[in-house]
Amino acid sequence: MTKEKIIELKDKIVKGYNLPQKEALELSNTSEKQTLYYCANELREHFCGNHIDICTITNAKSGKCPEDCKWCSQSSHHTSNIPIYEMVEHGVALNNAVSSAKKGIHRHSLVTSGKRVSNKQLDEFIKIYNDIKNNCDINLCASFGLINKEQLLKLREVGLTQYHCNLETAPSFFKNLCTTHTIEEKIQTIKWAQEAGFTSCSGGIIGMGENMEQRIELAFALKELNVKSIPINILSPVEGTKLEGQHPLTDEEILTTIALFRFINYDANLRLAGGRIMIKHIEKQVLRAGINAAIVGDLLTTIGSSVDEDLDMFTKEGFEF
Repeated sequence: MTKEKIIELKDKIVKGYNLPQKEALELSNTSEKQTLYYCANELREHFCGNHIDICTITNAKSGKCPEDCKWCSQSSHHTSNIPIYEMVEHGVALNNAVSSAKKGIHRHSLVTSGKRVSNKQLDEFIKIYNDIKNNCDINLCASFGLINKEQLLKLREVGLTQYHCNLETAPSFFKNLCTTHTIEEKIQTIKWAQEAGFTSCSGGIIGMGENMEQRIELAFALKELNVKSIPINILSPVEGTKLEGQHPLTDEEILTTIALFRFINYDANLRLAGGRIMIKHIEKQVLRAGINAAIVGDLLTTIGSSVDEDLDMFTKEGFEF
């Protein structure tokens, strides 16, 4: 695709055009990569402005997950060296949220390992959420797996506004990475959360063996679900997992994927998430390829980023939070 055609597509999207999947694939093959990134950044500026949406998370339940997701160090099918505990200490979770609120972070989430939390666990987490609400002003999110409608309604009643459940990868590729649950279950959870009044946070991990066409497929699946917060994780292979030897993506593949996600999900929050260590050397380029959101701080069982360093970088790059 020529430079002129990319610019024309960008202008059409500004006027209300929705890029079809076939055209997105053609766009991915362009040799005019810098024009692609530049136009993705212009779409970000047009639809989202210079505001960057920032969130933090607490690893609220770690390890011993019965699911066999090939990428995940928390799976009991793997031998990764990670912390293992049933529930985060109440005070630790509270302090994490309060500290984030003081730094101006917009949202905080508790995140658990496992297919879903039990009703008993949910009640304990609700106590933590209530305590957070009583001690600071921050939006609240949850990532508790494939929970049911009734559990989602209980969280909504407490005042949570967003629920997170990653699709992880393209529907056509998911079964190659996980056999203990299906992507259809994930989609159902997202739909139940939306019916309960939540906004949806759902994205995936790139670099798990999928091709560019499948990354585009994931972007369109999220668009069809009307997801407006899309975490983009870059696989950081963890020793002891099935994907520990996975070859990393090139810088161009990462930047192109992010730009395509912006062309497809033009008004969504495209969120830097796990795998920040894999893009440290190109972070400023990434922020000019369509990104307008980020998870900051340590990420579950891998090192994320320093909150203060991130906030300083975002400010220097012209973002406001």
